[in-house]
Amino acid sequence: MTVLTRYDHLVAAGELRPDPEQRAAAERLSRLATELDSPPKRGLFARLTGKDVAPPRGVYLWGGVGRGKSMLMDLFYDCVATGPKRRVHFHAFMIEVHARLATERAKEAGNPVPPVAEALAKDLKLLAFDEMVINNTADAMVLSRLFTEMMTHGVTMVATSNRPPVDLYKDGLQRDSFLPFIHLLESNLDVLPLNGPTDYRRDRLGAVDTWLVPNGPAATEALSAAFFRLTDYPVEDAAHVPSCDLDIGGRTLHVPKALKGVAVFSFKRLCGEARGAPDYLEVARTFHTVILVGIPVLGPENRNEAARFVTLIDALYEYRVKLLAAADAQPGDLYPTGDGRFEFDRTISRLEEMRSEEYLAKGHGEG
Repeated sequence: MTVLTRYDHLVAAGELRPDPEQRAAAERLSRLATELDSPPKRGLFARLTGKDVAPPRGVYLWGGVGRGKSMLMDLFYDCVATGPKRRVHFHAFMIEVHARLATERAKEAGNPVPPVAEALAKDLKLLAFDEMVINNTADAMVLSRLFTEMMTHGVTMVATSNRPPVDLYKDGLQRDSFLPFIHLLESNLDVLPLNGPTDYRRDRLGAVDTWLVPNGPAATEALSAAFFRLTDYPVEDAAHVPSCDLDIGGRTLHVPKALKGVAVFSFKRLCGEARGAPDYLEVARTFHTVILVGIPVLGPENRNEAARFVTLIDALYEYRVKLLAAADAQPGDLYPTGDGRFEFDRTISRLEEMRSEEYLAKGHGEG
């Protein structure tokens, strides 16, 4: 069954609403899946010259939050039968890239990009990126050279992003050096918009308040239901929800439930342990939605936990991460009295804004 056939079945079943942009993307991804699974045979010229047939042209899907990018990527990736293929969150990929570059630089053997690109592309046919976003100069400076090298090794790339290529790394430092990467994307990938009228992610949240009081079975049940709606994970397999580990400068942060950009944490895990801004920024960059349970009333007696919570909220807010939480008090009553209450006012304001429709409509990483 092709990507387009599967998409049409979802529309016919009422799980998706008709959307011309989605269907055009499904049709293009169907063609790409066929091209990847049935590549043209090498002709006489290629055999004589040793030159391979160019890899199929990739696809770049961009659009607002909840417009079906991940859904289409799921359909496409499942339909590509011939490997080897790899799907990875863009941020996780760049962490791997920089680690490999550091290893190559330590060898002092010249330009580290070609050997890293060759290693990443080895035997790889398809590289699929979720949530391409560039927020730092280090990523921006290496991408054009890296992707050019990888494409010469025959890798086809498919990516999703909240932004069109021209808006990547917008207003970033030394952006002129990043422009060749934008040109590379536009020259080698078909750029398709997905900005239909339906925000499926927001629809799946439904009318549930994102800040539930108090902690307890009712709040846990509501947040669990939201998790399964957001991730399309079958409730009957609840005991087998995937977890993951985030590498933060050689330290590990275990994420007990992590799927399709949604992470579940306890307050004790994130704020009761000795953690700081790098941990929270890594969480914010990696996940578009965080479900946090067990938030207690805060005060001078648990000032360390409160300070970490403030840093966590700052990081989530900066990256426009959606926060679904269970707490023992509403934001305004979360730190009722005592030393540190004044400094908590900004966090209260941010928590209230993070419940608003305007905030929830923003895409991950949008300013």
